[in-house]
Amino acid sequence: MKKRGMRAVLALLAGTVLAACEEPVDLTLPTAEAVESSYEYAGGLEADINGNVAVLTVVQSSQQLRRGGTMWAKVGPYIFLFTEETHALFEAYPGLAGVRVVTRVRGGSQVASAVLGRSDMTGVQWRRALNIAGQARRDGTHSLTLLESLIRWGEDHTDFEYNSRFTSRR
Repeated sequence: MKKRGMRAVLALLAGTVLAACEEPVDLTLPTAEAVESSYEYAGGLEADINGNVAVLTVVQSSQQLRRGGTMWAKVGPYIFLFTEETHALFEAYPGLAGVRVVTRVRGGSQVASAVLGRSDMTGVQWRRALNIAGQARRDGTHSLTLLESLIRWGEDHTDFEYNSRFTSRR
C-alpha cells in the first residue's frame, strides 16, 4: 500500500476510535407533567412535548385582552418564556431544543405563539431577558413601556406569530 493510502486508512481508523471514546450525549427530555409543574398560573395552563420542544398552552383572559388590546395579546407568550422556569428546563434537560408558548382565549382561539430555542440566547442575554420580563410582570399594568420593551425583546429573540384578530388596530 502506498504511503498516501496508508495515511488515509490510519486517519479513518483514528477518527473511528476517537468517536467511540466520546462521552454519550444526554438527550433527556422532560415529561409534559414536569413542564406543567414548572410553571405556576391560576388562569389555565397545559403542557405537551412535541418532538424535542416543550409546548406550553396558556389561557389568556378575554377581559384582559379587551382592556389591554394589542399589547396584551402580543406580550402573553413572553411573560412565560422569559422566566427562571424556562431557563431551568433548558438547564435540567439537555435534549430540550426549545420551549413554545401558545396563548389562547377560553374556548380555543389562538392569540399568539412564540418559540425560544435552547441556543437563542447567551447567559448575559438570559439575565437581561429575566430582568425585562420581571419588571414587565411587576409593573407592566402601570408602565406600558415595560410591556413594549418585553415585546420588542421577544420579537428579537424568538420565532413568533400573532393572530391578527387580536393584534390589528381597529
